[in-house]
Amino acid sequence: MKQGFTLPELMLVLAVAAVLLGIGVTTLVGAVDRLSVEATATQLVAAHQRARMMAVVQGQVLTLRIDSFSISIAPRSGSAPIWSASGPAAAGVTLAGPARRFTFSPEGMTLGLSNASLQLQRGSSTRTLVVSRLGRIRMVR
Repeated sequence: MKQGFTLPELMLVLAVAAVLLGIGVTTLVGAVDRLSVEATATQLVAAHQRARMMAVVQGQVLTLRIDSFSISIAPRSGSAPIWSASGPAAAGVTLAGPARRFTFSPEGMTLGLSNASLQLQRGSSTRTLVVSRLGRIRMVR
């Protein structure tokens, strides 16, 4: 008598392994999407706070520009950016709507129509950032 497995036994083990792997991969993809959206939202909040603090410290009007491909802080005069980073698209996150500009006064308040909602999405995971006209920002699920 030979030791070993029959073909039906091997097929059953492979089928069970494939089902378990399929369940694990879909869960993993959802977790990666949530982490990417959360990290991008945190990056945008940090950029907003950075622009506000830089305007206060430097005593000048600064503009934060956010679009899908880049985030930058520049003087209102339109010269070269003081600070920049890659936008949400670098993490595979979609930013709904057009590019947004937030202008900060030297007192840390926003100027003009600086209130907005930024929608971030990747897969089934979404996050909304609400920016008030007073310059505050909060995350909404």
